Amino acid sequence: MRVLLQSLLFAAGLALAPAVHAEDDLAKIRNAGAIRIATEGTYAPFSFHDASGLTGFDVDMGRAIAERLGVEARFVEGKWDGLIAGLDAGRYDAVMNQVSITEARQAKYDFSDPYIASAAVLIVRDDNSEIRNFADLKGKRSANTLTSNFGKLAQASGAEVVAVQGFNDAIELLLSRRVDATVNDELSFLDFKKQKPDAPVRIAARDTGKEFSESGVLIRKGNPELQAAINQALQDIKADGTYTKISEKYFGTDLSGR
Repeated sequence: MRVLLQSLLFAAGLALAPAVHAEDDLAKIRNAGAIRIATEGTYAPFSFHDASGLTGFDVDMGRAIAERLGVEARFVEGKWDGLIAGLDAGRYDAVMNQVSITEARQAKYDFSDPYIASAAVLIVRDDNSEIRNFADLKGKRSANTLTSNFGKLAQASGAEVVAVQGFNDAIELLLSRRVDATVNDELSFLDFKKQKPDAPVRIAARDTGKEFSESGVLIRKGNPELQAAINQALQDIKADGTYTKISEKYFGTDLSGR
């Protein structure tokens, strides 16, 4: 009977362990008075340095979340390859670095609700009236990195892909009329237009299919209370207009409705 009772108590303890862990994680953050957030610090406009120090969309969002949790945001900078590993090692409580929500990551970690989304967009010059959708790329020249999914989408649409190293190179070729278009990341385009609003380029079409991605706050698995608290903070940030101010600051437009 005693052995049976011990076995039942042990099993009950295992069943309760995730809930205790979740409560402890949120409690530790509040007891410490800070949430430790990992980010690169070299990935503009999401996380980078200017004259004021560490800044960016993710940084401002992290501070806004921390404020609503009643704690301070303490950022830990590191290279992308080590950010998630550092979460495993307990060096911080969350990762905010435009981490896309994928099935593979969800198998091992938990995410907040998405706080920003991006899609593949078709970018053309302002005076281009021929290209209105991805089908119109057939026979046209698109500037893209050859191995990127954006480049593959351009090729699948019938475009001749002109190889470049990245977004800025693609825009340069487009502005100089050496290509007809570029298929690229929507948020990168919005950041570019925020910096150079007079640049004569525009989005002709937006694809929300395969290349559509949503990003969330990455936390360790088994923390439902922390996850719920962050989700509530995100809801409050959108409801009180803070999200609108942050997105307009970095992208020149309100992304709260996406």
